[in-house]
Amino acid sequence: MLAVFERLAFEAGEEIIDVRNRQFVIAEKADGSPVTDADRRAEKVIVAGLLKDYPRVPVVAEELVSIGDVPASLGQQFFLVDALDGTREFCSGRDEFTVNIALVENAVPVVGVVYSPAMRVLYAAEHDGRGSGTAARASVSDIGNLTGRRQISTRQPSQPLTIVATRSHMTSETKAYLDRFPEADCRAIGSSLKFCLLAEGEADLYPRFGTTMEWDTAAGDAILRAAGGQTRTLDGEPLAYGKRAQPDMRDFQNPFFVSKG
Repeated sequence: MLAVFERLAFEAGEEIIDVRNRQFVIAEKADGSPVTDADRRAEKVIVAGLLKDYPRVPVVAEELVSIGDVPASLGQQFFLVDALDGTREFCSGRDEFTVNIALVENAVPVVGVVYSPAMRVLYAAEHDGRGSGTAARASVSDIGNLTGRRQISTRQPSQPLTIVATRSHMTSETKAYLDRFPEADCRAIGSSLKFCLLAEGEADLYPRFGTTMEWDTAAGDAILRAAGGQTRTLDGEPLAYGKRAQPDMRDFQNPFFVSKG
C-alpha cells in the first residue's frame, strides 16, 4: 500500500506543480478556505488511483466532502486524502505545501505518506497502531524515483525546545501556549510538514489550537506515531479518526491537540 500511496502522491504533485507554473484562479469554498485547480486535479488523481486498487475501501477526500460527496459508512478501514495541504502557502508562492494520503484502521492512522512537490521530499510510514512501526524520508527525482531513503525517528526533548506552529492559522490560544516556553525556538511552518519535523527529530512540539480536519492531520500523524511520537487531545487521549455526528463540530473536525516527539 505504501508503494501505491507514494506513486499517487508523486502523480498528484506533478499536477500541483503544473498548475503552479501557470496563472491560476483562487476560489473560496463555503467555509471561507481557498481552493484552486491544483487541489481538484491532484485529488482526482489520488481518488481514482485508490478506487482502482482498493475499490472496497471508502475514500474521504477534502474537496469531495466540500461538495457533499461523503461515504455513507466508513467501516473499520477508510482513506483520508488532502491532495493539497497548505493551499494558502501554495497561493502565496511558498513551498510549504504537501500531498497527504492516509489509511485509517479502527480510528487510528496506520499508513501515511506526506509528499512535498516543491521540495521533492517524501515521508512514508506504517505501524500497527500499538507503537510498532517504521517511518522513512526519501528524496524524489523528477521522474518519481525515490533515492536516499532512510529511517527516521523522534528525539529526546532538546534544550531549549524547538516548537513548530502553523504559519497561516495562528490563534490566541496557540500564542498563549507558546508563551509558556519563553526560551523555546519557535518556527512558523505550513502544512503537515510540522508532523514530519517532529518525526525526523528536528523539532519537539507542535501545538494546534485552531480548526483542523482529519484529512489535514492523518498522514502526518501516522508518520509521527510510527517514528515514536504521539498526538493527543487536551484531555490526554490519542487523536481519533472517523469522527461524525459530533456536538458543536463538523464531521471529521478535530479538537485542539498537541503533537510530541
